[in-house]
Amino acid sequence: MSVCFLLLGTNMGDKVTNLRLASDHISSQIGPVITSSSVYTTSAWGKEDQDDFLNQVLKVYTDKTPAQLLQCCLSIERDLGRVRFEKWGQRLIDIDVLYYDDLILDDEDLKIPHPEIQNRRFTLVPLVEIAADWVHPEIGKSQRELLDVCGDSLEVKVC
Repeated sequence: MSVCFLLLGTNMGDKVTNLRLASDHISSQIGPVITSSSVYTTSAWGKEDQDDFLNQVLKVYTDKTPAQLLQCCLSIERDLGRVRFEKWGQRLIDIDVLYYDDLILDDEDLKIPHPEIQNRRFTLVPLVEIAADWVHPEIGKSQRELLDVCGDSLEVKVC
């Protein structure tokens, strides 16, 4: 079994229910959720003229390959009603693969670790809550160290 960290995000509809349903689907289709961060609220990042987001990070055990994991995440998003309108636009649910063991992967469709982890407080704050000492395999710093030097000033608050 491999360990992966997934970031969930939503800013449409019943946001708390969206996160719960995504977590339930992940448990049944990807593997057991071992740890969940608190749910955090943040202003929109990248495209600010939209509703605030709720974000949560899950630590999951999986027997899926990275490619299978990505396909499962995309399938869950579709099953829950996600339609992709625009980059960084509002979304019913978003599931990003952050880490998969200590794998470094640079495929056209999937990059692991997620290339923006170190630049986003809405990702680092929940990661630090559940995996502060997890080391980024490319950068060589823990999540806590990445958060300490992150230049993103966006406020991230526990709901």
